[in-house]
Amino acid sequence: MSISELPPDEGPRQLAIEEDDDEDIDETLTERLVGLTEMFPENVRTVCGNAATFAVAASKASYGFTRSALWVVASAATILTLPVVFESERAQQQEMQREQERQILLGPNAAMAGSGGYPGMVPQMSPPPGAS
Repeated sequence: MSISELPPDEGPRQLAIEEDDDEDIDETLTERLVGLTEMFPENVRTVCGNAATFAVAASKASYGFTRSALWVVASAATILTLPVVFESERAQQQEMQREQERQILLGPNAAMAGSGGYPGMVPQMSPPPGAS
């Protein structure tokens, strides 16, 4: 609020009061909160303090438990799945090696002919349905 907005008789006096109000704010947030707690009964302050302490302790405990549980699950999953992944990769490599050997020995069409037979052997075909 400026001096020009005030009536002529209240200008300097009102401005001095507003400046005094701005200078009174020297307390910290902690001091103000402590002062506000004094307006509540001791029972309420005790219950709120205990609830806050319990909330902090429960948060710390659940964080620690979650960390430990996550570590156990992740390490167990890794230990149990890695051998399966390695074994399946090894089986795929062996199959690819067999197909390459077939292709080298019998030509490019032999590798596509299928597996389970002897080289040079024509695969047997089943009779059509209802041909008995």
